[in-house]
Amino acid sequence: MAGGLGTRLQMGEKPMVEVSGRPLIDWVVSALEEAVERIYVATTARVPETAEWADDKGLHVLETPADGYVPDMIYSVEEAGIVGPVLIVMADLPLLRGDIIEEILEVYERVPEPALSVHVPLETYRRIGGRPDSLFNYRGRLIVPSGVNVLLGSQIRHEQEDYHLILDRLELAVNVNSPEDLAICESILRGGGISVI
Repeated sequence: MAGGLGTRLQMGEKPMVEVSGRPLIDWVVSALEEAVERIYVATTARVPETAEWADDKGLHVLETPADGYVPDMIYSVEEAGIVGPVLIVMADLPLLRGDIIEEILEVYERVPEPALSVHVPLETYRRIGGRPDSLFNYRGRLIVPSGVNVLLGSQIRHEQEDYHLILDRLELAVNVNSPEDLAICESILRGGGISVI
């Protein structure tokens, strides 16, 4: 999912914002290339540079109607003709790695639920000074959605029972939504210390 404008970042098209000299989306695509067969990049008319970048990389670009995250996700899955499991990933997770994706997919293969949502414990965010956009109480534990989900394509228009996979992984806690998030990400990539706020 790469159609965002990044209004909080104020740095142009969000997927093209550079982190350590590479666009955000490049980090995510590199991780996906290690773990999945085919990558579709869901864009909107508002992110032409992102669409051009993805096209130049030989990826399948799907221009969505820009009706919002969920409608655009549904549009993308249906346009791609996916009926089996589909991994949905946000383009603002630059620390994501192929082995983490493989771990997620391995868990999905073992659980009976048709969908899987990946969450990070709130304490992981606190360790790095991050401030999550949303928070859930799941069985007495505060968790944050990571922006990584597995859904069944044939049921994409329906609510799907999902397995909550909670991973204490710093790589899943760094969503670049603000200048502060970008600074945290750059610090981690440089191997620098992180100040807890």
